[in-house]
This record gives sequence, C-alpha cells and structure tokens, in this order.
Amino acid sequence: MHKALFKHTWLPLFFTLFFMVMTAMAQKQEIDTISIIKETREKAIQAIHKQDFEAAILNLNKANKLALNSKDDFLKSDIRYNIAELHYHLQNFQKASEEINKSITLIKSLDNNEKEIAKAYTLKGLILLNTGNYSKSELFLKDAYKIFIKLNDEVGQGQVISGLGQLDLQKNNYKSAINYFDAAIPLLQENNFSYKEAEVHLKKAEAFINLNSSPQSINLNKAKTSLEKALAIIDTNSFTKLKTDSYKTISYIALKENDYKKSEENLSLYEKKSEELYKTYMDAVSKGVDVESNVGDLNEIIATQKDDLDKKQKSIKFTQMTTGLSIALIVILSLLTLSLYKNNNLRAKANNLLKDKNTELQLAKEKAEKASLAKAQFLSTITHELRTPLYAVTGLTHLLLEEDPKDHQKEHLNSLKFSGEYLLSLINNILDLNKLEANKVELERTSFNLKKRINDVLVALKKSADDKKNKLHLEFDEGIPNKLVGDPLKLSQILINLIGNSLKFTQNGDVTVRVQSLEQKKNKIQLHFEIEDNGVGISRKKQKSIFETFSQGSLQINRKFGGTGLGLSIVKNLLELMNSKINLDSQLGKGSKFWFNLTLSVSEEAQKDKNSNNIIYDVDYVALENKSILVVEDNKINQMITKKILEKNHMQCMVADNGMDAIKIVKENKFDVILMDIHMPGISGIEATQKIRDFDKQIPIIALTAVTVDENLDDFYRAGFNDIIPKPFKTEEFFEKIYRTIKNKKLPVDS
Repeated sequence: MHKALFKHTWLPLFFTLFFMVMTAMAQKQEIDTISIIKETREKAIQAIHKQDFEAAILNLNKANKLALNSKDDFLKSDIRYNIAELHYHLQNFQKASEEINKSITLIKSLDNNEKEIAKAYTLKGLILLNTGNYSKSELFLKDAYKIFIKLNDEVGQGQVISGLGQLDLQKNNYKSAINYFDAAIPLLQENNFSYKEAEVHLKKAEAFINLNSSPQSINLNKAKTSLEKALAIIDTNSFTKLKTDSYKTISYIALKENDYKKSEENLSLYEKKSEELYKTYMDAVSKGVDVESNVGDLNEIIATQKDDLDKKQKSIKFTQMTTGLSIALIVILSLLTLSLYKNNNLRAKANNLLKDKNTELQLAKEKAEKASLAKAQFLSTITHELRTPLYAVTGLTHLLLEEDPKDHQKEHLNSLKFSGEYLLSLINNILDLNKLEANKVELERTSFNLKKRINDVLVALKKSADDKKNKLHLEFDEGIPNKLVGDPLKLSQILINLIGNSLKFTQNGDVTVRVQSLEQKKNKIQLHFEIEDNGVGISRKKQKSIFETFSQGSLQINRKFGGTGLGLSIVKNLLELMNSKINLDSQLGKGSKFWFNLTLSVSEEAQKDKNSNNIIYDVDYVALENKSILVVEDNKINQMITKKILEKNHMQCMVADNGMDAIKIVKENKFDVILMDIHMPGISGIEATQKIRDFDKQIPIIALTAVTVDENLDDFYRAGFNDIIPKPFKTEEFFEKIYRTIKNKKLPVDS
C-alpha cells in the first residue's frame, strides 16, 4: 500500500519537475537566441557603417534566420528596419522605400511601438529626402521628432535634427542647415553615436562651403574645422564610406581656394574609392551572398524555405536549376543596380561641379561689371582732372607765343605746345576706346563731300609729314559721287589714325592715300580705301597683334617713334561698327599697306556740308571785336588764361567766380555770349544756366568745360546751352564756335 501510494505520488511530481525544467530551458534558449540575434544585428549595423557589405549581408542573414523561430516581434521588425537601412546606405532608394514601408506596416501591428515607429519614420524621411520629395520628407521627420521628444530619446532627436539639416542643405538654405547641424552634434556626441556625428560634421562643412553670407575666407575656415572634426572620428572608427565622402568635401574646398590640382586629385580619389566600395559589394554578390534573397521579405523567406524542402524531396535537379537561374538573375540585377548607382553618382558629381562653376561664373561676372563701372568712373574723373591743368599748359603756351618771344624761346614754346597737344590726343584716344568697348558709340548719318573731307585730313597732317620729310599723295577715283551719306567724323578719325601711323613710321618717304569705287547699285556705293607707305614695315609676328589695345611693333619702335598703340585699335573698332574690317599687307624694310572696304549711301540731294566738324575754321575776327563776354570759372589760372585770350582779340571780358555770382551779374549787365564752366562750388554750371534761362532765353551760353560730354550732349542742350567747347581747346576752334554762336543766335532746346 505504501509502495502504491509512493508510486502515485512520485510520478506526477516527476512530470511537473520535468516540465518546469524544460520550460526554463526553453526560456533560457529563447533569451540566448534573442541575445545572439541582437549581437549579430549590431555587427551588421557596424559593417554597414564601415561599408563591409559582405559582413553586413552575412550577419543580417544569420539574424534573420534566428528571428524566424523567435517570438520577439519587435526584434523581427528591427531586422526589417535594418534591411531598409542597408539599401539606404547602398543608395538603392527605391528598394529601401519598399522595405521601410513593409517595416512600418509590421510595427503598427505591435503594441508599445512608439520608439520603433519613430525610428522607421526617421529613415523614411531620409529616403524621401534623397529621392527629392522634400515636403513628405519633412512631414515624416517632424512626426518622428514629436515621438522622440515624448520619449525623451536624445539619440533619436539628434538623428531627426540632422535629417532636417540635410533637408535644408538640399534646399540651399545653408544657414538654417548649419543651425540644425549645430543642434544635432551635441546630442549625438553625448550618446556616442559616432557614425552619425561624423556624417553631420561633413554635411556642416558642405553647408559652409556654399554659404555666401560671410566673407568667403571665414566660411572656408569653418568648413575646414568641421572637416577636421569629421576626419578625427572617421579615422578612429574606420568609417570607410564617410572617409570616401570626405575626399569630395576636400576637393570642393580646394576648388573654392583655386587650388585646382588638389581639387582634381581628391575628386579622382573620391571616384576611385567609390568604385572600390562597390566592387566589394559585387564581390559579395559573386560569392553567392545576396541582400535581395537572404534579407528580403520575411514571409517570402519562410515560404521559400518550405517550398525548397518540397522541391528537394521531389527533384534535386529541379532545385539546382532553380538555384542557378536565381543566382544568374541576382547577378544581373546587382550589375544593373551598380550601373544605376554609378550613373547617379556621375550625374550628381556633374551637377555639383556645374553648380560650383555657375557660382564662380556669376561671381566673375559681377566682378567684371564692377571693374567695368569702376574703370568708366575712373576715366571720367581722371579725364577731368587731366584736362584742367592741361588747359593751363596749352593756354599759357598760346599766350606766350602771341607775345613775340625770342627765337630760342619760341622753339621751347613750340615743343611745349606739341607736348600738350600730344597729351590731349592721348586722353581723347583713351576715351574713344573706352566708349567703343562699352558699345556707347553710335554712327551718325549726314551728307558730306568725301574728297573734301580727305583733303582736310591731309592738310591737318601736312606739318607731321613735313617734320619727317615725307610726301603725301592722294589718288582719288573721280567717278565717286560728290555727296555721300555716312558718318564723316568717324571716317576722318579712321583716316587720321591710319595716315598718321604711316607718317610716324616713315622717314624721307611717301605716303599714298587711294580711294576707288568698287561697285555702285542704286543709292549704295562700295569704296576701297588704301593707305600705303614705304617706311620701316611690320614683322609677320607683330601683324597678328598690331590692332590690339596698347600694342606696338616692338619696345625699340615704341622708344624710337613714340605712341601708345591706341590708334589702330580705335580704327579696328570703328570699322567693325561700320560693318567693315581693317586689313594689312606689310614687309620689314619695304613699308606697309592698310586697306578696307566701306559701303556708303549716295545722297539724293546736294546738301551743304556742315562746318562744325571740319578742320578748316572760318572766323571773322573783326566781327568779334568789342563783343562783351562773361566767363564763369572758379579756377583762377583758367580765368586768367581765358580772359587774356579773349582780350588779345579785342573783346571785352568780365569774370564770375561761381554760378550764383554769374546769375546776379547777368541780371545787371548785357552780354553777347556767356562761357560757362560746369563743375563749380555751390551750384553747377548746368543749374546756373537753367536759372538764367528762366529770365533770359536769348543770350547765347556756351559750356566751356573739361567734362567729357560726348555721351550726354542732349542733356547739355536741354539745360539751355547753345554749344559746347571742351577744354583744352584749339584757339581757332574756340573763336570759331563763339563766332558761329553769336552769328546764328540759335535758340537753345526748350527744357
């Protein structure tokens, strides 16, 4: 009885103990399995960060197989998240998007899923950011941030903030991006998230490279500091992918510093390392390790494994064939993925370089425009400052020559006069060239006599020819109509420069001007112009550059014959304005021939030639005697010179020191003409003229000024001036304009 009782008591107890031991062992095994899964998954994450694709795939595959038999759904969802993360780092964003969507669906079926869903939203936002869907990316990142704030998860907050910084970086909001990065770095640093911290430092450096709000040097120094912090973390942890990205950042900094060699070297290194990283991925695939089949959809994997067992039982050959086809398909897909990645990388690199180049070109354009404006302002100012003392030089020289100097004094005075006229010619040439280059020169259309115009030019250059003992010859086609329509002043300027150039480089020789008619149709005629000399000639090498600005045949020629090399450049620009081209035939020691063709209109009516631009002046000096002149001038030397020149011609002269005095004097006195300076203290000459016109519209007023007026003649006439005399002037031109203004008594343009 006792034995039976013992037997009935012992057996239940034995089975209870056995069940408890087995349950404990199962629980321990479950705990051990979960621990192994977590450890294996962490190895996979570290391998992803170091771009060791083979290790990442192997560890994820191992963790996935272990998780299939686990009851931990959170762990399964984490592995799904890591699969999406791997595709994200491979820049296979389409697949990453598919995987993270599956992960989110799985996580939402679990309880207490806030942290997991926040992580998934963060990755989803980064994937959308890289595919260009900025609005949805921002929504997912901000939803994730709200959850991380609620959970007080600083690592998660740091990742989201860095993601928002990358979003602003992509939108070119560089200052805002830097603020996000500065906020993210301490959170990542305090929680030892080294990979993300290094990535943020690199992105911050990129933002500083593109930031334009501070001086470029300061931004580049800040970019270098961020780069150094990133490299310190990268090198310590062997983050291969980030190390590769750092070469691109170094290249961009070097490009901004105009160190093109360093930029090219680091860009090449970036391309090389990128190819090496993806060769590693291809090696992993070639060894039969594939992220698509081994870490794909968990449900698909379970179904595939069962299906494989059934197939192995039915037919080993069929399984081998299926496996072979699968491997072939995987290799093809992997090759396509790599090709797409490389193409995307090349396109991104080209876009970045193009963006940098466009920025550099825009900056260069702005600098060029500022330089051009500064040059124009400088020329305007320096011209006025040069003309004012030059007027004193030429004016005093003229007065001294009029006072019957001794012969040896006359020689010095003539030299001084020549030097003054040469300096004035140089100033005018520089201004002409500046206006031509700025496209501010317009052609006039007026009727003129071509032969008379050329004869006037030859008369003006006769003294230069006589000084070099040269003879001037004109061969003119008499079949050319007397009256042509064009811009006679510009044509005279071209001929003066070309003939003057030939005279300068010819000694005891001949300079011949030829004008021939090539073709005449209706009211158009094509003319052929030649200027030939038998002077020193020009070498073939120098013929290519002789028409460039400030170009001379050689340093020796410059010292021997003088000049600035502006004349031929002006000729070239003027002819291009007239739809023509200058040509040159020359041989050293035998002379030169310049020639061009020009199409002009034939005048239908025989209009009188305007004398305002002619070189021969027609002045009745007797008619000017006793005329009353008011000189408005603030410069005492200029007052004295102008007054003496007028009084030597027996004219009565009164002087006003400024515009206000001039207005008062005009109200109290009667004058035949007023000579008005422009730049004066108080009110300007233009304002003074406008006030005089308020009470006297008849009195002739001539602007006597060192200001360059070619570009705003209409403004002067509208202000009430009858004519303009630029300083310094030729005395003949000075009296000719005064005589013509008094004689015509032309009313000014009504303002």
